[in-house]
Amino acid sequence: MTAEPLNFRERFLAGDTLYGTFLKVPATMPAEILGSIGYDFVVIDEEHSPFNRETTDRIVLACKVSGIAAIVRVQSGDPAHILSVLDCGADGVLVPHVTDADTARAIVAAGRYRGGKRGFAPTTRAGDFGRKSQAEHMADEDGRATIIAMIEDPEAIDHIDDIVAVEGLDGVFIGRGDLGAAYAGDADAADKVRTATETVQKAAGKVGRTVAILPSTPEDAAIQAQAGTTTFILSSDQGFLRAAAMQTHGKMSEAVTQAKKG
Repeated sequence: MTAEPLNFRERFLAGDTLYGTFLKVPATMPAEILGSIGYDFVVIDEEHSPFNRETTDRIVLACKVSGIAAIVRVQSGDPAHILSVLDCGADGVLVPHVTDADTARAIVAAGRYRGGKRGFAPTTRAGDFGRKSQAEHMADEDGRATIIAMIEDPEAIDHIDDIVAVEGLDGVFIGRGDLGAAYAGDADAADKVRTATETVQKAAGKVGRTVAILPSTPEDAAIQAQAGTTTFILSSDQGFLRAAAMQTHGKMSEAVTQAKKG
């Protein structure tokens, strides 16, 4: 008998090397394209992009059809935001601005049935629209929903050992952009971000928490991998579109200009 493939959370917890990207365009096709070329997951960005519950729901469905995991960066750690996307069938949540252990415990509780406070609704996509029994649905969801805290504030660095020790937290994403903004103006801002990153990686490594990051370059990705990071978010659909459009425009305009000269 062929074993069932591991779900995203199982692969995330096992430390598999995973590649994803942010989705900022409220349409299904970017997820379908990324799934077709081998990305492991996307992060639907409700925090910084114009998504609503309906667009997120459609993109989660597109991800399921395309064989790519759907993680949602929710607007906040509000339990209603977490419940909404998990009921839609998202494979997990990326929760911004987790600054202390109490906040980490609250987002874990919002995403879990057993030992948590997740609202029970089996007649959703997550519950296969009522096909599963109560026990089956609760067990499946607790084994599937991935809870990831974004560490992106100086306060979070101060409390990182307590945050990563929270039971049920699956991993952390190091938000170097927000950390850089927090330290902006300091003469040693780059060093502070580097030190904060290393602090989070070491704390997570001690307790076996998975670390995710957005690398700036291939060289940076290699450095972060050596430090223990296993999940990499590569740019965004907007970033890919901009980069490809700029490259193609540059090459074509150069060729046309040369042709006119010749």
